[in-house]
Order: sequence, then C-alpha cells, then structure tokens
Amino acid sequence: MPEISSFHFPSADGDSAIGLLAAMIEIPSLSREENAVADYLEHWIESCGYSVNRTGNNVWLMAPGYDAEKPTILLNSHIDTVKPNAGWQRNPFKATFEGDKLYGLGSNDAGASVVSLLHTYFELVAKEQPYNLIFAATAEEEVSGTNGITSLLPLLPPIDFAVVGEPTEMNVAVAEKGLMVLDCVVYGQAGHAAHETGVNAIYEALPDIEWFRNHQFEKVSEWLGKVRMSVTMINAGTQHNVIPDRCSFVVDIRSNDCYSNLELLDEIKEAVSCEVTPRSTRLGSSHIPLTHPAVSKAIQMGRKCYGSPTLSDMAVMPFPAIKMGPGHTTRSHKADEFIYKHEITDGIAQYVELLAGLNLKEGI
Repeated sequence: MPEISSFHFPSADGDSAIGLLAAMIEIPSLSREENAVADYLEHWIESCGYSVNRTGNNVWLMAPGYDAEKPTILLNSHIDTVKPNAGWQRNPFKATFEGDKLYGLGSNDAGASVVSLLHTYFELVAKEQPYNLIFAATAEEEVSGTNGITSLLPLLPPIDFAVVGEPTEMNVAVAEKGLMVLDCVVYGQAGHAAHETGVNAIYEALPDIEWFRNHQFEKVSEWLGKVRMSVTMINAGTQHNVIPDRCSFVVDIRSNDCYSNLELLDEIKEAVSCEVTPRSTRLGSSHIPLTHPAVSKAIQMGRKCYGSPTLSDMAVMPFPAIKMGPGHTTRSHKADEFIYKHEITDGIAQYVELLAGLNLKEGI
C-alpha cells in the first residue's frame, strides 16, 4: 500500500485530488474487498485535518455545525471496482501517467468522482452554505450490495438532495433505469428420449421465453424510453437421452420511471405460466424534475440533461438525486481504463459552481 506521503499533495485542489486518486488505484478495492482503500482514504482525510466517520468500508464526513432547519446535501460516490479483465496491457493496479491521462483500474469508474467530490466538499465547507453537507465514499456499488450506501443512509440525518458521482462528462443524469432480475422455472416430466415419453420442460418454457422476448409494456418514459426485458441465461437437462423435467431461465429487466418494479412483477406474473421469483425489487428507476433548483442551475451552466440506462446508487436513494461526474461512461469496465487529469480539475470547478450557495428551497 502506498504511504500517505507517496501521492499526497498538501493543498485541497486538482493536484491533491489527482495524487489521491493515484494512490487509491494502487490499492486493490474489488467489490466487498474495499477495506484497505477505505483505511487509506480515512487516514488521508484525517491527515488533511478533518474528522472522519467510518462504518464498514464506508467513509463519510459531515460538516460541523449541523442545523436541522437547513436542508442537507449528500455527495456520494463509490470506492469499489470491478475485476480487471484479461485485455489489460498495463498493470491495472499501477497508477500510470501518460501525458494528461491517468491509467488504472477504477480511475474513471468511479475514483475520479470520489476525489473530485471530496475536494468539492473541502472547498464548500470552507464557507457557510445554506445547507448541511455530507460526503460519503461507499462500498459495493458495482454489485448492488447492501453494505454500501444502503447500510449508511439510516445512520445519516434526513437527506434532501444528492449528487451521485459517476462518469457522465459532468452532464446530468436526471433519470436512471432500475433493475430487477427474475429467476423463472418451468417443470415437466422426465422420460427416455428414445421413447418420446415425459414432458419436455424446455418446450414448456418456450412460450414464456417468447413472451419475455416480445412483450412491450404500455408506458414509455420521456427520459428512459421503454422497459426492456432480456432472457440472459437458460439451464435444463442432465444428459442427452433424458427428457428434462426442469428448465430454469433468468430475465434481466431494466425498468423505466413509469413503473415500480412491483408493478412490473405483478403484470409479468399475470402473463406467464412459469414460476417467477425476483432476486430483489429494491433497485427501482429514478427521476428528478427539471424544475429542481440543482437541475435548473446545471442547465444554466450549460450542462446537458439525459436519462441513463446504467444503474448506480441512485437506485436506492429515496430522495431527489442526480448522477454527475468526470469521465466517460464508455471507459468503464474496459481494459486500460483511464481518466484525463483535466477532467478532475474541471470536475471540481463545475461541482463547486453548481453547489456553492445553492438554495434548495428556491422554486419548490
């Protein structure tokens, strides 16, 4: 693990953020294995003179002087990464600088957002704001785990608005598709394939699989489009000469903001004959109106608004939130992931411009 001083710049600016990110890259932080990077981040923030809170692998700060009469803003991004794939030409756990680029696993998704939001917090708390401010670097986002932001939210005061740091080129995702994964099972009757006896569970499953392939839900979202369903896994049979008596398949459903996952589940169960079991219904879609003060301010700044097909921790936030951060989503989960250094510097400046003095009660 890098020493605190290895990449530690003394000032809370872009260079400091880039140095912190370089150090974090060199500490493996796969989902559910974030302890070491959480330790480093906690100690690094303490070395800058701030009081740090820690629960599990989640590190968070709350500006002193909490005022229950003020609204509260949460700045949140995740410290976990996916596993490096086989295509990496560089060491994924080595911070490699090449010109304006910083290569390394988690640099784009979402280390750049973590360090940019942290330094935004440093700058904002230096002056009085019309809100309380919390920064949280959380775990298990890449696996939608329950030991990340989900476990932290009950420990925090009520949140009125959140910025979720993900690579969006500093544009604003005002809506995000939800996720529901279904385990479906169809039963038949085993028999010898040579005698054409039994009931083939694969054939019995085909009408339901075809329904998932072709069905279109009626409501289409302005920002997120249609609900999308994809059968992604099928499993049946034990050997070539036995009629399978069980066929299971998995359905990936990306919900829009016109339906809750429970509403979709009810409609699906009415339509198909297979046994349907959701793995979870908690990862719903989200939407924030363009009239929200933060969104209005972002539009005034020239930031684009869009609907995001990818999932983030916004899915478990029961309060208004936007997804916004430095980097580009197409670099995520790819070999030789990188971030431009200027994206971090620019990102801090744009976060501060958006949030400094923001009046959440304006227009609401």
